[in-house]
Amino acid sequence: MVGPAGEQAGIVKIDDALRLARDAELDLVEVAPMARPPVVKMMDYGKYKYENAQKARENRRNQTNTVIKEMKLRPKIDNHDYETKKGHVVRFLKAGDKVKITIMFRGREQSRPELGFNLLKRLASDVDEFGFVESSPKQDGRNMLMVLGPHKKKTEAKADVQAERDRRAAERQADAEAEQAALADRRAEAAAEPQHKKKRGPADNLDPDIDLG
Repeated sequence: MVGPAGEQAGIVKIDDALRLARDAELDLVEVAPMARPPVVKMMDYGKYKYENAQKARENRRNQTNTVIKEMKLRPKIDNHDYETKKGHVVRFLKAGDKVKITIMFRGREQSRPELGFNLLKRLASDVDEFGFVESSPKQDGRNMLMVLGPHKKKTEAKADVQAERDRRAAERQADAEAEQAALADRRAEAAAEPQHKKKRGPADNLDPDIDLG
């Protein structure tokens, strides 16, 4: 039998074990039924179940499903399209996702596999700040494949995204407060300026109903 603090109580008759648990207002739980002799532990079983449920819930919350995005390129892709697709790859990696890069060969391009290899090598170098080559380039039929893995885990990437959102929100709030303060200062300055009455001129004494024509 194991005590509530994990202390070893040795081999105890079942009746004595039940009595000890009852006296301590605890439950007697069989924790290793296949052992010889079986192992029991004195514990608060309700609390034990609750803590296990909490741990399982926390594990599910922290668990992230591995997501693999795919980006397809042609061996002779132009620079504009390359930069666009590279931007997508960076965005996926920053989000904590893996990216499978597929180079698609057509016609005579299949006789020039070095084009695909050099393109993959270039892409891996361009995004090495955000990811690494998890699976080196390899030929797969008419295609050449490479897998990039993110430097940051999904949970870390989400935390970074949330931190960036919070930072931008704080900046917007600070700008709004500064604008309100400046507006209040302008109003205070305007209110503090002396009010000058307009001098009346000869025209001000004329009857508006008189026709001067």
